[in-house]
Amino acid sequence: MKKKQVIKLPSTDGTLRSLPRGWQWVRLQDLASSDPRAITDGPFGSNLKSEHYTTTGPRVVRLENIGHGSFIDKPAHISQAHYERLSRHAISAGDLVIAILGSPLPRACRIPESLGPAIVKADCIRFQADPALVDGRYACWWINSTEPQKAAEDSIHGVGRPRLGMDNVKGLLVPLAPRPEQARIVAKIDELFSDIEAGEKALERAELLVKRYRQSVLKAAVTGELTKDWRSKNLARLKKQKKTGADLLADILKKRRLAWETSELAKLTAKGKAPKDDKWKSRYVEPAAPKTDDLPNLPEGWVWARLDAIAVLAGGVTVDKGRKPKDPTTLPYLRVANVQRGFLALQDVKEITVEADDARDLILCEGDVLFTEGGDRDKLGRGWVWHGELPRCIHQNHIFRARPFSVNLFPEFISHHGNVIGPKYFSDEGKQTTNLASIGLSKLRSFPIPIPPDEELHQVMSALERMLSIADHQINELAIARSAASALKQSILKSAFSGKLVAQDSADESAAVLLDRIKAEHAKPHSAPVKVRKQPASSTARRARGRPKKATESRDRQGKLL
Repeated sequence: MKKKQVIKLPSTDGTLRSLPRGWQWVRLQDLASSDPRAITDGPFGSNLKSEHYTTTGPRVVRLENIGHGSFIDKPAHISQAHYERLSRHAISAGDLVIAILGSPLPRACRIPESLGPAIVKADCIRFQADPALVDGRYACWWINSTEPQKAAEDSIHGVGRPRLGMDNVKGLLVPLAPRPEQARIVAKIDELFSDIEAGEKALERAELLVKRYRQSVLKAAVTGELTKDWRSKNLARLKKQKKTGADLLADILKKRRLAWETSELAKLTAKGKAPKDDKWKSRYVEPAAPKTDDLPNLPEGWVWARLDAIAVLAGGVTVDKGRKPKDPTTLPYLRVANVQRGFLALQDVKEITVEADDARDLILCEGDVLFTEGGDRDKLGRGWVWHGELPRCIHQNHIFRARPFSVNLFPEFISHHGNVIGPKYFSDEGKQTTNLASIGLSKLRSFPIPIPPDEELHQVMSALERMLSIADHQINELAIARSAASALKQSILKSAFSGKLVAQDSADESAAVLLDRIKAEHAKPHSAPVKVRKQPASSTARRARGRPKKATESRDRQGKLL
């Protein structure tokens, strides 16, 4: 064994770092097998649509299957007949599949032996390595390391959907180690990663348990189980003092009527029709009672109410692209992607230009409860509470706003109920189109909300805040541990591809010599003629048999045989 030495390799732009002696920078496409489709992407457009998917049959490898060095087994199938039509996109065990859409890019994994017949989908690149030149696992770990991902940043294009091109993948530079050293590197990575991944699995299990605990706490809160003991001690007093859920609802309904009367009187006065008596008040419509046939029994002292009985509901802004605003104002606005189940994702908030008058009534206020209108069926009605995170923010028409009439009814309680108990209601009442489910404003108005006694509601929210803070702290700690494990993996990969993870052997054939030798072997003429199975000739081909072949056709055929 000799001490590791580093040489500075020449490069066209001067940015390539130095490599250990015996290593060489090589383009990924130069490490591909001799298969004409060693590097290929999946079918686009009408060749593979949603209606082609089946419950069984050959697999389709999609972006969601491509983990960071690991294959994520989320099945998708097509029929055998359709697989045969798309066989030019086939991928086999041991091949690499490289993602060119999403983040981070590029990332790759190897196809497991257990997958069976499969094709790659669009935005997934199949790469078949030449085993004489490179170990597929070596190439896979290199693609998933930080260095090539940083190098690819300037080549990524697309707004909102980061993408790499096929040429970017083919031109990806790989620090090629001698072939025996590659095997030693891969073996060491596998050894070190196995310990880290065992810890990561333990973290995943712990995180799942914490999330289940969190969900069970939320359910206990909105069903009254969380305050069962408190209620048994205080219910008699609450009844005597007329402080039950029914009493709270009655107070809210008074505020609801008062809000309507104030608004209606202002409208009449603005029109110059100020009323002379109270007859106009008879136009007020009392809210309907909720349908409780399919609802669970509430704890004693609680009562059901429709959402429109306790809050005023409104849709969001609709943009008419064909009409330019006369009095424009530009404001931040929330989209469906910003409103998640139990939190608001405000890292990417867009702006919108609308009529100032239209926006005035849509500006969100502290305590507004947000519900999403559309998306996947299991995500209908998800939402959270607006706490004034951005000034003068409005929301799009695919988000509904519920503004409670009373400050005594915690908006967080309404939202927790919508996120925990609501999914079944929204799924049952939602409409489904080909690719999208939606819930209408009328169905949201009818959404039943449990109303606890005011004092008990405070007890619920106090206990919930304490228990959720503990769960959230645990989730944050687990996330920090997972991040540390990921950083440790990247540190190992950096060491591996700098030639520092395993010892070098001076007896190993260098990468440059290996490349020249394999190139020379491929250039040798075959000792025996290659038999090419004849395909049935088309009528056009039969008519053309007598014409002389062009020189280019002859060269192409020789290239295929070689």
